[in-house]
Amino acid sequence: MSAGPELAGWLRLTQSPGVGNATGRALLGAFGLPEAIFSAGLPALCAVVPRRVAQALLAPLDALTTALIARTLAWAEAPQNHVFTLADADYPRALLEIADPPLVLYAKGRLDLLSAPCLAIVGSRNASAQGASDACQFAASLATSGWSIVSGLALGIDAAAHRGALDAAAAGSTASTIAVIGTGADLVYPARNRALAHEIAAAGCILSEYALGTPATAANFPRRNRLISGLARGVLVIEAAARSGSLITARMAAEQGREVFAIPGSIHSPLARGCHQLIRQGAKLVESAADVLEELPALQGNLHGATVVDATTTRIAATDDLLLQAMGTAPLSHDAMVLCSGLDSATLAGRLLELEMLGQVAVLPGGLYQRLY
Repeated sequence: MSAGPELAGWLRLTQSPGVGNATGRALLGAFGLPEAIFSAGLPALCAVVPRRVAQALLAPLDALTTALIARTLAWAEAPQNHVFTLADADYPRALLEIADPPLVLYAKGRLDLLSAPCLAIVGSRNASAQGASDACQFAASLATSGWSIVSGLALGIDAAAHRGALDAAAAGSTASTIAVIGTGADLVYPARNRALAHEIAAAGCILSEYALGTPATAANFPRRNRLISGLARGVLVIEAAARSGSLITARMAAEQGREVFAIPGSIHSPLARGCHQLIRQGAKLVESAADVLEELPALQGNLHGATVVDATTTRIAATDDLLLQAMGTAPLSHDAMVLCSGLDSATLAGRLLELEMLGQVAVLPGGLYQRLY
């Protein structure tokens, strides 16, 4: 991570009028690091960018930019606060693969998650109770299987997905959650998610490409969606209207070569139309976390030091296991499984522990169990 004068140069570059990610990369490609850009003469700069941009680059810093740079340098010194630039070795490699990587990233929390296997879960802000429950349970199951969950800290599906992943982390998973936000990393939007944001900063990671103090504006959120999909190996959409920001994320995921998954719903529900549209366009229809995991076999059983289990042998055993057949695919409580399996409580507990060790059953928050295969 950059620090001191070097970071100050990057911050000055991003705050220069007329310099966005593409222009910034063009300048860096032509001159090298930011200090070389600011040392170049007007003719040299004009060969790369319009004259007005070149003049802005050479103009003295104004008071607001000077104060922002000073505040950012101080913020980066605080524990758990980090600022990455494109020149840093710690810059998330997955984002280097996308078409428009930010020049600078601001992170708060666990940096290891930015290079760990991730899946994104997104959906409606006005989620149904069932949709929010599905998001929480899918996130918990996937995080228990070693996949950190990326989402956007919005109300509804996003918040539920973050919660499920945090619950899995609290239960011992090394995976957790990343919130990619559309404001500065020092702000929380929406305010109703303030407590959740603080939990994510403590046990997960908050990531932003926007300068400190940047407020929430409508244009910021569609742009941040490319980072949500860019960090992830795949994107799962849970409840989305026909015109939804979640569909933007799914489109970006497809353009970036990521997998796209969608949960179907009632034909009468407006919140199912976006998911049905994605399925018609080729997204994989999923009904359980296992459906998602099956599309990503290369990482199964080999995440975060987990024991490697032969997937073919395990699945054959699962087919013949009467307990797993009785469980179905929905999360169940211990008491419900006593009723549906016919086993006594002690025998059931032993079988569940065995199946959990084999990677066939995930233990979810609230004492629930879910079949994975």
